[in-house]
Amino acid sequence: MRKLIVIALAAAAVAVLAASALAATRSVKVGDNYYVRPSGVPKVTVSKGTTVAWHFRGSSPHTVSVKRGPVKFSSSVRFSGTYRKKMRRRGTYIIFCKIHGASDQRMKLVVK
Repeated sequence: MRKLIVIALAAAAVAVLAASALAATRSVKVGDNYYVRPSGVPKVTVSKGTTVAWHFRGSSPHTVSVKRGPVKFSSSVRFSGTYRKKMRRRGTYIIFCKIHGASDQRMKLVVK
C-alpha cells in the first residue's frame, strides 16, 4: 500500500512539472524584417526560466542575436523552423537580426 502511495505521488509530481514546463514557453514570430509584428519595436516580457521560441516565417533569412543584454546568444541564419532559448538571467535584452540590422529588425526582451 505504501509503495502505491509513493508511486502515485511521484506520478502527480511529474504531471505538475510537465504542465509547468509547457506553460513556461513564449512564442515570438520572426518574419520578413520584423519580430512579433510588422511595425514598431515590440517588447516581450517573460519570467526568469521561461523558454522563448522564435518561429521563422517568410522568404528572407533571419537571425536572433543579442545586441545588448546580460547574456549574449545568437541563432544561426534561418529561413524557417524555430530557435529556442531558456532565459536564465534577469534583465533587458535588445535582440536584432544580423542580416537586416537593428534599425530595421529589433525587439526588446525583458526577463523578470
